[in-house]
Amino acid sequence: MGLEFVTTAQAPEAIGPYSQAVVANGFVFCSGQVALEPGPGRSSSPLVGVDVAAQTRRALLNLAAVLESAGSSLAKVVKTTVFLTDMQHFAAMNQVYAELFGAHKPARATVAVAALPRGALVEIEAIAVR
Repeated sequence: MGLEFVTTAQAPEAIGPYSQAVVANGFVFCSGQVALEPGPGRSSSPLVGVDVAAQTRRALLNLAAVLESAGSSLAKVVKTTVFLTDMQHFAAMNQVYAELFGAHKPARATVAVAALPRGALVEIEAIAVR
């Protein structure tokens, strides 16, 4: 089984020793995305947006860029995991999530966590087909 490591300047560079995504057996496994601006050197920039809606939008746009670079798209996502620092943000996150995914409804888990990288309010990871 060959692995293809995905890197794109259209999404924030990895802030640790991991890949933006890995393609294996026709699936794209995307690392979690937070609301950082895309591009090299931006991983130390401040987060985009102060509320969970704005951060969800940026995280999903970053995720879409990684998927596109891997030969996939949001329309081919089969599963996401959403990490929230506060479940009271669920409704606002869900509204933006529904807007960007449209009629496509991948399987999803939403988990409350104590903290996220860079003080983000939301992080989203995905598995998609290519």
